[in-house]
Amino acid sequence: MTAVRRPLPVLLAWAVVAALALSAWGPRDRTTWFLETVWVLVGLPLIALTWRRFPLTDLLCALLAVHALVLMVGGHYTYAQVPLGDWMRDTFGLDRNPYDRFGHLMQGFVPAVLVRELLSRTSPLRGSRWLAPLTVCACLAFSAVFEMLEWAAAVIGGQAADAFLATQGDVWDTQWDMLCALIGATVSVLLLSRLHDRQLAAQGFTGSCSGAGSTAEARTSTAGTRPRLR
Repeated sequence: MTAVRRPLPVLLAWAVVAALALSAWGPRDRTTWFLETVWVLVGLPLIALTWRRFPLTDLLCALLAVHALVLMVGGHYTYAQVPLGDWMRDTFGLDRNPYDRFGHLMQGFVPAVLVRELLSRTSPLRGSRWLAPLTVCACLAFSAVFEMLEWAAAVIGGQAADAFLATQGDVWDTQWDMLCALIGATVSVLLLSRLHDRQLAAQGFTGSCSGAGSTAEARTSTAGTRPRLR
């Protein structure tokens, strides 16, 4: 499929680049900024390089841009010190800055659409009842891997990695983070699947996978020529 010129992805890309430059201006901790925004630093060029061969839906582009903004804000201030989170903590009497929890909700909510799009376009799962649960499982697995990366950063960096971990003294922070990602992925699949399917159909990805159809036809033809057992 050839890429179609669409203005929204271009505008979003430039907005992300501008926000990335602003977030890099005087962050509270340069190492934390890099660790939090490395996904943007790698992901944006990767999308640009593969766009002509694999253009993403507008929905996914918008969600990735919002997620990038969440990462950049967390990287600039560190998650435990984001002003909006401090305001929410003080206003609602919370015991911690909740921006970290919001970040992990997004870690499930946005990748769910990314995983769903990749599976729908590259595997026989398009239209399958297994697409939704496998999408959620993939997001939870990524969250678990991310927590192991944080653990590795803590082991290597010691106290210098505290800003990146943003545990804020919560011994169950890892479990809460994975639960938030699970909730985010589940809500995303429930709310956005129909809209996502419409956008996939608009780009020409409709019906069942040709590979699955070919397999079904092959089974039918094989069944028709199979000798009967007597």
